[in-house]
Amino acid sequence: MCGIYGLLSFSGQDPGHPSVLTRMGDAMAHRGPDDDGEYVGRGVFLGMRRLAIIDVAGGHQPISNETGTIWVVCNGEIYNFRALRETLRGLGHTFQTGTDSEVVVHAYEQYGDDCVSHLDGMYGFALWDATRRRLLVGRDRLGIKPLYYVNDGSRLIFASEIKSILEVPGVNAELDPVALREYLTLGYTPAPYSMLRGIRKLPPASLMICENGHCDIRNYWKFSDTVDYSLNEQDWAEQVLETFETAVVSQMVSDVPLGAFLSGGIDSSSVVAMMAKHSTQPVKTYAIGFEGSDGAQYYNELPFARRVAELFGTDHKEILVKPDVAQLLPRLLWHMDEPMADAAFITTYLVAEFARRDVTVILSGVGGDELFGGYRRYLGEYYAQYYNRLPGWMRRHVLTPLAHRLPSDRHSPLLNLSRYARSFMLSNELSFDERYRTYVQVFNRLQRSRLLQESCGHDVDALGSVLSESGNGDALRRLLHVDIATQLPDDLLMLTDKMTMATSLECRVPILDQRLVELAARMPSRYKIHGRHLKHILKVAFKGVLPDDILHRKKRGFGAPMGAWLKGALAPLLRSVLSQESVQQRGVFDWNEVEHTIALHEANKEDHTDHLLALMNFELWSRMYLDGQLPADIALQLQDEVVH
Repeated sequence: MCGIYGLLSFSGQDPGHPSVLTRMGDAMAHRGPDDDGEYVGRGVFLGMRRLAIIDVAGGHQPISNETGTIWVVCNGEIYNFRALRETLRGLGHTFQTGTDSEVVVHAYEQYGDDCVSHLDGMYGFALWDATRRRLLVGRDRLGIKPLYYVNDGSRLIFASEIKSILEVPGVNAELDPVALREYLTLGYTPAPYSMLRGIRKLPPASLMICENGHCDIRNYWKFSDTVDYSLNEQDWAEQVLETFETAVVSQMVSDVPLGAFLSGGIDSSSVVAMMAKHSTQPVKTYAIGFEGSDGAQYYNELPFARRVAELFGTDHKEILVKPDVAQLLPRLLWHMDEPMADAAFITTYLVAEFARRDVTVILSGVGGDELFGGYRRYLGEYYAQYYNRLPGWMRRHVLTPLAHRLPSDRHSPLLNLSRYARSFMLSNELSFDERYRTYVQVFNRLQRSRLLQESCGHDVDALGSVLSESGNGDALRRLLHVDIATQLPDDLLMLTDKMTMATSLECRVPILDQRLVELAARMPSRYKIHGRHLKHILKVAFKGVLPDDILHRKKRGFGAPMGAWLKGALAPLLRSVLSQESVQQRGVFDWNEVEHTIALHEANKEDHTDHLLALMNFELWSRMYLDGQLPADIALQLQDEVVH
């Protein structure tokens, strides 16, 4: 696990003074505190910061071939490196180290640009072919590892994090209004955009080839459209269990201590079960809970985590979080590079920091919902078939007006049920695409138009583009396709990477192993959701491995009771960051609309947790990335304002 960075001059001239590499690396030293390395060639600079995981002593990067004509820097892990190395050795290649990154060099020598199709793992890499004067920049299939770049027409700049790119002379931090609109829509910035103008994300499963002064990006993999109807439920369950176990075992390879995040949900519990089966020592597990009365009990999963920990005899540790995380926000948003409306980045950081005291590698259950149908919004089509049997006049003139009056909150079972019922009834008459938007969007079109002081200009609608490309499959298959292409890489995996790497902790996601992903892609939807039962095939596969109370517990998101905190303990922070003075001084949002959003949330008329997080985090991010303030200075300022 590392941070990679570099520059390429299209003219072949020096892209700058080599000292720029030092500044780029220092900006993300947290990604690689163990080592750093540089390659300076004619017209190209490559650099990396290393967190040593495999071949701790011999894995220094950049790594070259025997003749020094091909160089690579790689962030992440290549899980099939041992098998691939043996294949390449059999073809005559000589290896100098035992590290996984070296296989990228020899795979390129053997297979050319198609080398990426032979790599199974999570990675972002840059490979320089000095003989042909061409640079390859690649990102893994699901987008587990981030990669940003700038192409200004005369040079290419790339790095694992935006803050590293901003260290390069001539790169300015300017807000991208198109990205802002997408951020307000989704609560995150979808690829290929970033919140800063001119800085782009390399999309998942993409290879950028720079040669002869031009850079072309091509996709090298996509989620399969082929469905296999030849297997029955038990056959699928057996394959899922076998492939799941293989994936976990392959990702337990490490020369440093490793553990697992454990929430007590089916995904993380399944990962821990497989780890315990193949570990000679008790697995180290880490869980997070919440103190305080504001929604804490509803989000507290510690009893479920303890149940699983006791069942598998893990070395289990817990951390309790209070609603006093305000001082953390500036620092975490600095690490995130971009604002985000998902409170999970806070909890992920806190449990990662806690785990890093013991381990260097952690396994997570991220990805199970997207592969096997775990979100409640996937049940919309199921409930619609019954709801639509009611007379149209009753739906339109009785139930829809009633839905508008229902309270909306997410911090108790009853109010959360009311929130889902309200959302379902108000969206039922919409088209498939528009109904999906209501489930995932933060600000809708009307809210955005009222909120923004100025038009964002060109309307790109990243979500609409993915929806239009989601194929002609059944409703669930389309929903999963869209989530895997948008929310998974640009929200969940992005925050997982940034928050764990902020603590110098490598996080692996075995559920997103290539074999398990491709197995899930072939599976008919009826095995993923059976009636109103989410993740049905996982429950069948792990029956007898996990107890029924874990397999069939109600879905709970991995987040914090942020909405309740914003009405209670964090209300002073919210009012300080989104004061009339700060909003009007920023000049991006309309103060009256911001004030109205806060009032609706506080009155439980609308659940605006995500809306307020989006606005508050954007303002804090802007103070650092647009205004140039330091995270520590903002934290002190907030502390002073909130106290007084």
